[in-house]
Amino acid sequence: MWKTILRRIILMIPQIFLLSIIVFVLAALMPGDALTGLQDPNVDPSQIAAMREQLGLDKPWPERYIDWMTGIFHGDWGRSWHHRQPTLKIIGQRVWPTLQLSLLTVIISYGIALPLGLFSGRYQNSGFDKAVNLYTFVTYAIPSFVLGLFMIWLFGYILDWFPTTGTVSPGIEPGTLDFALSRLHHIILPAITMALLSTTSTIQYLRTGVIDAKTEDYVRTAKAKGVPESVVYRKHIFRNSILPIAAFLGFTITGLLGGSVFTETVFNYPGMGKLFVESIALRDFSVMIAITLIYGFTTLLGSLLSDIIMVFVDPRIRIK
Repeated sequence: MWKTILRRIILMIPQIFLLSIIVFVLAALMPGDALTGLQDPNVDPSQIAAMREQLGLDKPWPERYIDWMTGIFHGDWGRSWHHRQPTLKIIGQRVWPTLQLSLLTVIISYGIALPLGLFSGRYQNSGFDKAVNLYTFVTYAIPSFVLGLFMIWLFGYILDWFPTTGTVSPGIEPGTLDFALSRLHHIILPAITMALLSTTSTIQYLRTGVIDAKTEDYVRTAKAKGVPESVVYRKHIFRNSILPIAAFLGFTITGLLGGSVFTETVFNYPGMGKLFVESIALRDFSVMIAITLIYGFTTLLGSLLSDIIMVFVDPRIRIK
């Protein structure tokens, strides 16, 4: 299996390379550049032109791409024109908040989806099952920014349970218990918002798996032997119904990194998603391209992670 994993990782290299070309070309075709909109009537246009030439923004995109790739091979991903810092340093400051948000979202999401999917399939066509189906339809249809605004309005302003912006309250000393609790308090609301939207497919897959498994021969045999129904569902039905969910677990985890773009923007949460939106608005191309490549790499990594998880869940499966 380890040879297969290594081969899959090596195959990611040309895929990332092709993605970098596509993203760089699309960025080059965008109107304007990092200096667009900075023209001051009191500043000589020749100075702006000189700055554009110094940054290499006047070169055709193939030359700029070669210069950019050369810098990457030397560990230089460029500098953020807006933040005046190296690109990797800016991204490194935003990665940890996004990872925290994604991790808590996964915990909440599966904490909601697994029991709902299991009991919905177990008590098919009951009132509970119909309520769960209505919930999945609503969460599937509602846009993330609409739900985010509603959560801010209800829990942030009406009930005043959670803060609506940032990651920590001002004036708290880093490294203290109060700092950690404040960060957790700030992250709960956006995490719940993302979790509610990400439970739909998990609930439906698990519900369908439970309904199908109830008619299998091994379930009827277990019931005929007098095995308690709770044990049948816990040890037999649930274990086999969880396979489709395990197949998408890797995509779910890595997909939350990209899916946090709208949530972080709505909640003004300083993570990678919000940085990505800012880089597009400010034409900060070095940051935008780097984040896009990170998202692309995590998507490929999610595919490999899902295959590995499937092997551990069902030893009969072999990744190729």
